[in-house]
Amino acid sequence: MHYISKNNFVKLLEALQADYEVYVPVKKDKQRFYKKFNQSSDNVVIGEVRAYEPLKAFFSRAREIVAEDFKTDKVPSSTNKPFAIVGVKACDLKGFKVQDHVFTNHDYKDPFYIRNRQQNLIISADCTSAIETCFCMALGIQPYPRENFDINLSQGKEGFLVEVGSQKGETLIDKHSSLFEEMPDEALSERDGQRNWVAKKVEDNIKENDIPHQESYKGIIEKKYESDIWKDEAKTCVECGACNTICPTCHCFLLYDQKSPQHMARLRIWDSCMIKDFAEVAGGANPRPKLWMRLRNRFEKKFDFFPKVADIYACTGCGRCISACPAKIDIRKVLKKLVGNAQ
Repeated sequence: MHYISKNNFVKLLEALQADYEVYVPVKKDKQRFYKKFNQSSDNVVIGEVRAYEPLKAFFSRAREIVAEDFKTDKVPSSTNKPFAIVGVKACDLKGFKVQDHVFTNHDYKDPFYIRNRQQNLIISADCTSAIETCFCMALGIQPYPRENFDINLSQGKEGFLVEVGSQKGETLIDKHSSLFEEMPDEALSERDGQRNWVAKKVEDNIKENDIPHQESYKGIIEKKYESDIWKDEAKTCVECGACNTICPTCHCFLLYDQKSPQHMARLRIWDSCMIKDFAEVAGGANPRPKLWMRLRNRFEKKFDFFPKVADIYACTGCGRCISACPAKIDIRKVLKKLVGNAQ
């Protein structure tokens, strides 16, 4: 364990700018979002809860060029510095389990995603509060990171307790060793007390909303595949796809070509399984022509497909989809209905 004061942490962020584009979570009104760090950055919140944007945006861009002029198989090079993403929360880090499975665990491995995973730096942080939509502990996630980070910060009154999670993190500590100090005697008990307090807040959310824990999810989609739940929930859906784009585990994309007289490029953009033409094939056939079928597919992927192929539920309990949905479709309420009706 290491320790860094708040003043020295700012110096660390300034030093990281030599090698990375540094992004920190900032707070405006009640919302938190990532912003590029500079010496005048204010309203930075390392603790609190996850940012509104999902971490995946730094690893699989919403729109990017994947091939140009088709004269070579070489991956287009990046002229930008890698990212150092600060304040990442445990719910986003769980998203790596799904994203890694999709983009690295097959015969064809995505070179763009892998490059970003290798080069980008993750400085995660414990949650120091909970909001009403947090239910990560129902998915077996604690509100503090335990894996998939380079270094993790546990915020205290005067600074941060620092845990190393990778060789990259160890190298970072060694390179900037003058900014770190020995852990104060009270730092560990302060961290544990804060973690327990936040965990209780999340459990209170779960109990208040009567959210079932993941142990009860097994087989619920198969049992309720023909249920009226899907039609009932889809009545208010406006097919905007916000639930997909904001989700830290959703990963589907669309390829398209863009041509000019001098140049040809193939681009990749995020896609949404909630959009009508997502599953449409040549000739116009569509295996999911109804909106309720597409809503069911979204839940099937998260709570049936991924548990079977990767032994993980593709939901992190971050609550982003609840906040983003203009139709107020609540994933917690759907899970409650599915589990209740399946018993």
